[in-house]
Amino acid sequence: MAKVYASAIIPAPASGVWALVRDFNALPKWTKFVAESRIEHNFPADKVGCIRNFRLANGGRIRERLLALSDYEMFCTYSILESPLGVENYVATLRLIPVTESDETFAEWTAEFDAAPEREEKIAEDIGRDVFAAGLAELKTRFAR
Repeated sequence: MAKVYASAIIPAPASGVWALVRDFNALPKWTKFVAESRIEHNFPADKVGCIRNFRLANGGRIRERLLALSDYEMFCTYSILESPLGVENYVATLRLIPVTESDETFAEWTAEFDAAPEREEKIAEDIGRDVFAAGLAELKTRFAR
């Protein structure tokens, strides 16, 4: 099983960052790699079990199911249902933690998944760099003071 981890300090209060990322349909608002997104069956974007269906900027399509969302602990967990990535049993969590000393946010994005052994390391590197680190960098830019 492959594991991916990325983290960043975002220069904004956690409540403000959470207001944006808790919306499971908001990826196009804070990432450049997602061109469009919709929640299937018009479910609310914070309803556990809802499915987001989005198109990547490169044309790929991904479907993900929201598995857990906590406003109290500021995290969301989701799984990939369909993607061109070649992954199985993919589960990821995006978590925000307040940094009280500086009124900033510690963000961490993790995932575990299975893939063909010869591709596992490359897929993990690509997700870590092109999705997690890139997304967190865009959040840092968006919330720069």
